Amino acid sequence: MANPTAAIIVIGDEILSGRTKDRNIGWLAEQLSQQGIMLREARVIPDVREIIIDTVKLLSAAHDLVFTSGGIGPTHDDITTECIAAAFGRKVIRHPEAEARLIAHYEDTDIEFNAARQKMADIPEGAALIDNPLSAAPGFILGNVHVFAGVPSILQAMFEGLRDQLPGGVAMTRLTVQCAIGEGTIATIMESVQVAHDGVSISSYPWFKPGQFGTAAVVSGLDPQVTMAAAESLAAGVRDLGAAADIMPLGQDGRA
Repeated sequence: MANPTAAIIVIGDEILSGRTKDRNIGWLAEQLSQQGIMLREARVIPDVREIIIDTVKLLSAAHDLVFTSGGIGPTHDDITTECIAAAFGRKVIRHPEAEARLIAHYEDTDIEFNAARQKMADIPEGAALIDNPLSAAPGFILGNVHVFAGVPSILQAMFEGLRDQLPGGVAMTRLTVQCAIGEGTIATIMESVQVAHDGVSISSYPWFKPGQFGTAAVVSGLDPQVTMAAAESLAAGVRDLGAAADIMPLGQDGRA
């Protein structure tokens, strides 16, 4: 069976304005890859009702799993919950369990559980809750859409609690072929190696340092043996040109 596919939707005007730097896409992408889930798209969209609804509908239909971050807090611009409910034709309800968790969280504190904070207990009807061990306000799952908070530490805690429930697949094998030669010189070699090894993809990243330049070619595939064979073929082709080429796990050298 093919690996599940996924999309990420980051929701928030503050990301698009540059005021807040997104730290969720990269982290989620890494976790999904380890899980054998193929991330196919990542989009950053504003806090605009129509755009959220349309994007959720589109990506939910196109992929096995969708993960969203942002827009489920207590303020007026936190509209993700109502938009995702609308995308699935559901109404939003005050969820008894979500409310109970929040009441317990704010009990015996100096923080008022006011109307704004009570809003975080509003969940689409029929959705399953995602635990939030840090600040209690839960995320939720509706259909194939998994809704997380935007704060990176909270999103990560939510995901870790959900990880074992997610479908998985074969984790991608990724190898870096460090080549002491420019990518323009080895472009045809990379292309021919990719064509010759079914299921393998090769991407390249040039690097520069004083007096030296080269290419980090990343060879990726689901079959470890085929992926290694492709990496070895690429390295041999580079060496035939008289340049050094070393195979190592992705990221070991800090460049790729």
